[in-house]
Amino acid sequence: MNTTLNYEIKDINLAEQGKKNIEWAQKDMPVLNSIKERFRKEKPFEGLKLTASVHVTKETAALCIALKEGGADAVLAASNPLSTQDDVAAALVKYYGIPTFAIAGEDSQTYKRHIDMALNHKPNLIIDDGCDLVATLHNSKRELLGDIIGSCEETTTGIIRLKAMEKQGSLEFPALGVNNSLTKHLFDNRYGTGQSALDGFIRATNILLAGKTFVACGYGWCSRGIAAKARGMGANVIVTEVDPLKALEAVMDGFRVMPIAKASLEGDIFIATTGDINVISVENMLSMKDGAIVGNAGHFDVEAEVNGLRKHVVEYKSIRPNLDEWVLDNGKSVYVLAQGRLVNLVCAEGHPASVMDMSFANQALGMEFIVKNKGKLENKMYTLPKSVDLEIASLKLKSMGVEIDTLTPQQVEYLNSWTSGT
Repeated sequence: MNTTLNYEIKDINLAEQGKKNIEWAQKDMPVLNSIKERFRKEKPFEGLKLTASVHVTKETAALCIALKEGGADAVLAASNPLSTQDDVAAALVKYYGIPTFAIAGEDSQTYKRHIDMALNHKPNLIIDDGCDLVATLHNSKRELLGDIIGSCEETTTGIIRLKAMEKQGSLEFPALGVNNSLTKHLFDNRYGTGQSALDGFIRATNILLAGKTFVACGYGWCSRGIAAKARGMGANVIVTEVDPLKALEAVMDGFRVMPIAKASLEGDIFIATTGDINVISVENMLSMKDGAIVGNAGHFDVEAEVNGLRKHVVEYKSIRPNLDEWVLDNGKSVYVLAQGRLVNLVCAEGHPASVMDMSFANQALGMEFIVKNKGKLENKMYTLPKSVDLEIASLKLKSMGVEIDTLTPQQVEYLNSWTSGT
């Protein structure tokens, strides 16, 4: 481990491979690349300090590089103890001059220390993935709040926390919920999580999905993607929900829907993606079939109550990387993926770069929006204007060689009129 005042990573000698991986991701991120080129010319973040807490992957590196090109004095910390790609962290330090605080597999104490070290940068701008930076600022580093112009939040989990802060009146600066942008949650959450979660599951288990009973806990955009991909690979998919509208949608999409207590008796594989705690309870896991596999694709390791299950464990067996057998006191075994943490980033590499291209384009333009509107925004949650969504979608289509129609003047007039009819 290399430790200096400027960064803390596993091994600087991994940098060459990390640089190759970053460059590979950038080839599939044309929207962010076009924004980066404009940022290089316009320098919208000149003189501003930025602290980001995002999964330290090759795609995140591309975002940080784009922001630095725009003039930001940027530092990066991990947003999850197990998702860091150590070679990428090394490359950011060695080749791109971006101080990084992240080591794959770091314990919770080290993770929190890295958050603190990144905030010691005394940032003006925040990019968060799960709201840990914002929460730390409000809880233990309040002396830095006066310098903050605003923040951007990447995930559903973080937005839940920010909404709670706004409701309580405790949010001290404006925050953009990037996850609420259509070009983020419709694509990243559905197609990105759908593919990467199953990628992680398959890498960890090498289990054939066809013929298995697969339980998708929740039917938000992430779980929609997971359920659709699992069905596409031949699994018999059950959906659990608490929202009547989402449950009805799942039924109309052709899935079986039932309470988790019933699903736990039938399922072979369980993946929770809701943003809430104890979605798969201890009682649920005790009632599962012998050999059931439990994983989580939500941001925090709280969706499956694995820590509560430990009191029923009589033996732990490490089967494969990121796959552990927990032998229970009822005579059955449950297989736990990635210690209950993010299966798509711990067991695999996270979302493909082409999906993160749109997500991180939203982050980059969100940062620019906050800077341009400094002093004009209230201390509450915002969503990027629809025009930004349309711009990102248009750039993505152009990069794919896809052309679409435009409205004729007559069509525009018709859509803006109430007098025309049958």
